[in-house]
Amino acid sequence: MRPQPPPDSNQAENWGVLKQLLPYLAEFKGRIVLALLFLLSAKLATTGLPFVIKGMVDQLDSGGDALLAASDWLLAPLALVFVYGALRFANVLFGEIRDTLFGRVTERAMRRVAHEVFQHLHRLDLDYHLNRKTGGLSRDIERGVSGISFLMRFMVFSILPALLEICLVVGILLLQYGWSFGLTTLVSIFIYILFSVRITDWRKAFLRAANTADSDSNSRAIDSLLNYETVKYYTNENYEAKRYDANLKNLEQAKRKNRLSLFALNGGQALIISLSMTAMMLLAVLGVQHGDMTVGDFVLINAFMMQLFIPLGSLGFVYREIKTSMINIEQMFDILAIEPKIKDPENANELVISQGEINFDHVEFSYRSDRDIIKGISFRVTAGQTLAVVGASGSGKSTLVKLLFRFYDPTAGVITIDGQDIKQVTQHSLRSAIGIVPQDTVLFNDSIFENIRYGRPTATDDEVKQAISLAHLDEFIGQLPKGSNTKVGERGLKLSGGEKQRVAIARTILKQPPIMVFDEATSSLDSKSEQMILKAIQDIAKNTTNLVIAHRLSTVVHADQIIVLDQGQLIEQGSHETLIAQQGAYAELWEAQQKELV
Repeated sequence: MRPQPPPDSNQAENWGVLKQLLPYLAEFKGRIVLALLFLLSAKLATTGLPFVIKGMVDQLDSGGDALLAASDWLLAPLALVFVYGALRFANVLFGEIRDTLFGRVTERAMRRVAHEVFQHLHRLDLDYHLNRKTGGLSRDIERGVSGISFLMRFMVFSILPALLEICLVVGILLLQYGWSFGLTTLVSIFIYILFSVRITDWRKAFLRAANTADSDSNSRAIDSLLNYETVKYYTNENYEAKRYDANLKNLEQAKRKNRLSLFALNGGQALIISLSMTAMMLLAVLGVQHGDMTVGDFVLINAFMMQLFIPLGSLGFVYREIKTSMINIEQMFDILAIEPKIKDPENANELVISQGEINFDHVEFSYRSDRDIIKGISFRVTAGQTLAVVGASGSGKSTLVKLLFRFYDPTAGVITIDGQDIKQVTQHSLRSAIGIVPQDTVLFNDSIFENIRYGRPTATDDEVKQAISLAHLDEFIGQLPKGSNTKVGERGLKLSGGEKQRVAIARTILKQPPIMVFDEATSSLDSKSEQMILKAIQDIAKNTTNLVIAHRLSTVVHADQIIVLDQGQLIEQGSHETLIAQQGAYAELWEAQQKELV
C-alpha cells in the first residue's frame, strides 16, 4: 500500500462511516421499516411482562377471596400466567422475525461493499500495488466487511432496543412512582454511558495498536511464504522465523495492554450497575415499608431494573465492539477513498483499431522527479510490422511497455494508436487491444487449461485447444498424467520458465489482440526452449503489430525495425543489417553476445 500515517488514536471516531453505509442499505428500505416495527413490538411485549408479574403478586398477596370474585377473573393469577406466556412468546417471535428481515439487509450490504472494494483495488494504479502489503490489505478488508456485519446487527438488535427500553422504563417510573425512581434510573444510566464512552475512547489507542500489529504479522507471514524458494536458497528459515516472532511479540504486547484496559472497563461498569440496583431496591423497600407501594410494585421495579441493566450490561460490550467495527470500517473506506493516479477522462471513447499503428511522439517519463527514465523518445511501429527495443539493463525498455498499457502516463509527449491518444480512450478498450507475453509469467493456482482460457474467459474448449496447439504445447501437455487439467501451483511454481512462457503465449493467442508485446519473453530460457518460443512467436506475429523488448539480439534479427536505448534515450534506429553496418552501440552489443556464444 502507499505509505500512510498510522491512525491517530486521539482523533474523534469517524461516525460518518454510518452515512457512507446508507447507500448500501437503500435497496431494502421496506425490510428495514418492517424490521423496526417488529423491534418496537418485541420491546413493548417485554415492557408489559413486569406489569403482569406485579398483577400476579398483588393478587396472590391479597388473599383467596379475591381469587373467587367474578369481577376479578381477568386479573386472576392463572389468567395472568397465560398472558405472561403469550407476551414472552411474542417477544421471542417478534425478535426472530426482526432478525430474519434484517439479516438479508446486512448480508447484501456486506456483499456490495466487499465487491466494490475488490473492484476499486483493480482500478487503482500500478504504483499503489507495487507498494501495498497484501497480507495487511486482506486483513483490513476482512475486518472491515466483518465490522459492517457487527455494526448493522448490533445497532439494530442491541443499541436501538436498549435505548427504546430505557425511554420506556424511565417514563413509566417517573409517571407511576415519582421523580426519585425515574431520576435515580436516569442518572445511573447517564453515568454508565459516560463512563463507557470515556474509557472506551481511552482504550482506542490500544485497539488500533493491536490491529496494526495484527496486520504487520500477517503481512510478514504471507510475504515470507510467497518467497518460500528464496528463503530456502539462502537458508534464512531462522531469520524469517525471528522476524515473524518479533511481529508476534508486538502483537502479544498490544493484546496484553488491550486486555488490561478491558478489565478496567468491565470492573467500572459492574460497580456502576451494582450501586444503581442497590439504590433502586432501597427506594422500593422504603416505599413498601411506608405503605406507599405494594409488594407487587417492589417486584415490578426489581424486574424493570434487571430487565434494563441486563441489556445495558451487554450495551457496554456492544459499544466497545461497535467502536472496533467503526475503526475497521473506517480503514476499509480509507481504501475506497484512495484516488487512482490513472483515470479515464470524462466521456472517454473506446479505442478503435483500424490498422494497429503505434506512435511514440517525444515521450518523457520519470518515476521520481529527480531521475528521468525516458527522455524524449519518438518512434513509430507501422501496422503489421515488428519493432524491437534493445539496450542495456535499466535503459527503459520495459518502461515503454508500462506506458503503452497506460500503467503510467508520460510526463511529456503523446502515445497514439491509429492516431488516438491513449490517454483519451478507456483503459479497458486500450488493454483489450494489446496482448502481452511478459518476462515473468505469473499463473493462477488452477489447471493449465483454465490458465490459458483466462486470455478470453468466454472461449470454448475447442478454441482453447487450438491455442494450445498454436503455442506448441501439445507435446508437453501430452506428457503430463492429467494433461491440460494439471494444476500449476501457486503463481505457476510447478512449471518451468519455458513452460510458463508457452502457457502465456497460448493465453495471448486466445485473446486474439491486434497488437502484441513480447517483454523479454526468452531472456531466461535455454536454447532449445528459446527456439520453441521463437517459433510460436513468429507464428502469431504474422498478422499483428508487434513490439518486442529483447535482451538477446539473436531473437530480433528479423525485426522490421530495431531501436537502441541508452539511459532512456533513443541512440540508434534501423534494421539489423543497417545497425551492424553503422558500427555503433548495437554492433558492439551484437559482437559481445556473439563472443559469449563461442
